[in-house]
Amino acid sequence: MILKAKLGIAPIAWSNDDLPQLGGDTPLSTCLAESRKAGFSGVETGGKFPLSSAELRPQLAEYDLQLVSGWYSGTLLDNDLESEIAKVTPQLQLFKDCGAACLVYGETAGTIQNRQDVPLSQRRRLTESEIQRYGEKLTAFSDYCAEFGVPLAFHHHMGTAIEDERDIDLLMAHTGPSVGLLFDTGHLVFAGADPFSILKKHANRINHVHTKDVRAEVLAALDWQRDSFLDAVLKGVYTVPGDGCINFDRVVSELAETGYQGWFVVEAEQDPALAPPLEYARIGYASLIKALAQANYVLTEGEDE
Repeated sequence: MILKAKLGIAPIAWSNDDLPQLGGDTPLSTCLAESRKAGFSGVETGGKFPLSSAELRPQLAEYDLQLVSGWYSGTLLDNDLESEIAKVTPQLQLFKDCGAACLVYGETAGTIQNRQDVPLSQRRRLTESEIQRYGEKLTAFSDYCAEFGVPLAFHHHMGTAIEDERDIDLLMAHTGPSVGLLFDTGHLVFAGADPFSILKKHANRINHVHTKDVRAEVLAALDWQRDSFLDAVLKGVYTVPGDGCINFDRVVSELAETGYQGWFVVEAEQDPALAPPLEYARIGYASLIKALAQANYVLTEGEDE
């Protein structure tokens, strides 16, 4: 079986929506131009992206880029299903019009990922019964996304109610097959989870991949009783593949063994003044190209390849 892969990148390396001081003045055109210059064929959305396909599609076409996906700030944990569906539908329409592979769903009800005044230890935690009830709503919501034509990829994320291996295991156990799992190496390692354990247990649910690396020395030095998630970002906990402690040759190889095909997205938030985005995008691209070649992936760019 020939496995096909595409390489995309997220705009968070150029402009961080939660920390406007990081690249807040960088125009979207710079992000798009440098994403393509680094070799990537697709991008995920961010706060500076247009919200209509009439505006977005020409901008992407100008730089020969595809729309990979993008973050959706879900609040289904506290919100009712009907309201959440109404909230997401315009974004689903945009993504469908632009050919996005999936919707990246992050649960932001009660999140501290954007709160610099709240330490890592104080994130929201759910009981199994709470996750079960949440899973029922999330499955119905995900069924709607799938019927709309934009599958859901659930993003486990530091500072949210679904953060570590236990949370992910319970969520997968209490949701239906329409709830895909976004596999994010950096968030898993940060949360103390074993990425390869997650791969082994939930390979059949993984429908999107974020390749984020971790600086082990920064992670080890964090004080979870004092440091927030945003503090960790500012200290440089995240970086691109090939610049941290994660073995991406093994990550890609084991993803290949599961039969995963699709996008591999570099998504590493860090200070662009300390980590020039184009330079680091090229480091991430080179690392992934090497790993994909070793795992016998065929790199594609066209939408129908």
